[in-house]
Amino acid sequence: MTPDLFEDSGAGPIPGRQDAPLARRVAPRCIDDIVGQDHILGKGKLLRRAIEADRITSLVLYGPPGCGKTALARVIAISTKAGFEALNAVLSGVADIRAVIKKADERYAVNKRQTIVFVDEIHRFNRAQQDALLPHVENGRVVMIGATTENPYFSVVAPLLSRSQIFELKPLEEGHLCDVLFRALTHPKRGFPETDILLDEVAAAYIARYSEGDARRAINALEIALLTTPQDGGVIHVTQEIAAESIQRKLLHYDRTGDEHYDAASAFIKSMRGSHPDAALYWMARMIEAGETPRFIARRICIAASEDVGNADPMALVVANAAFQAAEFVGFPEARIILAQAALHIACAPKSNASYLAIDKALADVREKKSLPVPDHLKDASYRGAKALQRGEGYLYAHDFEDGYVSQAYGVERGVYYQPKAAGQEKKLQERLDTLARRDKETGG
Repeated sequence: MTPDLFEDSGAGPIPGRQDAPLARRVAPRCIDDIVGQDHILGKGKLLRRAIEADRITSLVLYGPPGCGKTALARVIAISTKAGFEALNAVLSGVADIRAVIKKADERYAVNKRQTIVFVDEIHRFNRAQQDALLPHVENGRVVMIGATTENPYFSVVAPLLSRSQIFELKPLEEGHLCDVLFRALTHPKRGFPETDILLDEVAAAYIARYSEGDARRAINALEIALLTTPQDGGVIHVTQEIAAESIQRKLLHYDRTGDEHYDAASAFIKSMRGSHPDAALYWMARMIEAGETPRFIARRICIAASEDVGNADPMALVVANAAFQAAEFVGFPEARIILAQAALHIACAPKSNASYLAIDKALADVREKKSLPVPDHLKDASYRGAKALQRGEGYLYAHDFEDGYVSQAYGVERGVYYQPKAAGQEKKLQERLDTLARRDKETGG
């Protein structure tokens, strides 16, 4: 358990400051202190009304790091008349859950007060731990607030989800982060009210941009800048150069098993499909910078080459497969060039999903309809006894005829599955198939 999670920490100026990080010292104390998230906390919004009326029901706060999930829970803890208990799913087990539930039962027995249980990083709880909360949430003595960076529909058990409202928090915009930084400098009692600080707007913008919507990271970078910059004439001046040294590398919120992983891959594939080479390169760069393997990216390119380009440009699959092999062999960083070439080929190629549609329709017929018998003239005639069974009798060898074609029944009508698009090479394939269909009609084949 983390009983100090919502403690308020005072602070003096930089000399002799308390050990609590600046992000904790300037944490919001009321709803109006929370920047952004107007879609759920704006005037008249459901969650805001519930907090102001102290009528909170079980809910799950879902969003990337530093967007305000814990800050919002802290505001609820300060404003509610209910009891409040905090658990961190990384550190807590079933025994901790039982201890919290026992306190909640005692609180209800004595004065009929509910208890709000905040579970930080609830996705870290396994099914048994989440199930341990369920009966107490169901009987109404406990109101659960879960916070998670993972998609709750994958990481939280269905019975808890069905008893909770889901609120998605968005990454903070750069303007919001700049507001957070300047507020931290002027925060009464808990910021740096007795220290003369000059934070250049370009420096604040730099920190905001490189924090990728994460308020905690932005404030931490500011704190590093303040603690490591000597005073000049009694003033700490934070310039863009100092800001760059304090944050150094842009943070990508990217979990290779989470939403960002799948969302970036989805955007990459859809950009190639949509013939937008620049967007395809950007989303691929996001994946590369976040540490995806060449194999993962190359596989998506191979799939798109067949699913979205197909026979409109038959070379697309050849290029994609060659890129797969070359990228595996070479590895990063050089593999980025190989993968870029292949992704650009797919994005710029004419598009057809006819192959994809055709095989799925054929598979559906095989699975759902009566199986078609193989016509006798198409059966294998190579084994002993096949002639006696008249296997293959009457089969016409196409290469014995002009243009390598002869009208002949193959058990399935033309055009029921494969319908080429009028794009790239597939347009020529359609013209050939139309010609063959006319010959069939003329000969009665």
